[in-house]
Amino acid sequence: MFPSPYGSPGGLFHSLRYAAAARWDAYCWHPFVQGLAEGTLPLPAFRRYLVQDWLFLVHFARANALAAFKAESLSALRDKAAALNTLLAEMNIHLAYCAEWGLSEAEVLAETEAPETVAYTRWVLDRGMAGDILDLEVALAPCAIGYGEIACRIAAHPGRRDVGNPYASWIAAYSGDEYQALARGSAERIDRLGVTHGGGARFATLSATFSEAARLEAAFWQMGWNAGA
Repeated sequence: MFPSPYGSPGGLFHSLRYAAAARWDAYCWHPFVQGLAEGTLPLPAFRRYLVQDWLFLVHFARANALAAFKAESLSALRDKAAALNTLLAEMNIHLAYCAEWGLSEAEVLAETEAPETVAYTRWVLDRGMAGDILDLEVALAPCAIGYGEIACRIAAHPGRRDVGNPYASWIAAYSGDEYQALARGSAERIDRLGVTHGGGARFATLSATFSEAARLEAAFWQMGWNAGA
């Protein structure tokens, strides 16, 4: 298994990741991701993903708002509020990025959610509503941390295409210092909450949540991949 660049050995994040190893690898090294790395992903697949990813971000923002509501401390509440504001600003950047791929804002806003988008986003919100802050953070972790690891896997891939890769800007966004710091911080937060919120005693439930989130992430890639078939 690809060595994790995040979290502490023996911490909750490492434990969750290794317990879900098969699904985690299927997500982080899906053929869609390999196509990004090698520059071979069909354009229709990437365009489909881009539109659905924006629709996903709408609900991801709502999940972060819920995390602010469920925050365990004033400091955590401030952090979540700041993260939500950053995410809302990045959604505008995402629309601009879609435009670079020939997708107008009107086209993106008019698109309906794919079944895979609905299944993933509503499931995350359901886990957050039903559980506490740790349940929600674990449900969000494969997205927040997984994209960082995907960038690391692409960097380590001997078949990656650096020159002339049409997806170089996407790869750069997630391999950059800013996103890598976010991924590290998310894993560290999972580890801290695991200590303060009884992660060991609740591991079976948390592991099931993490594994399902990884499966839904892989299904999201597959939705895009199918559009390029």
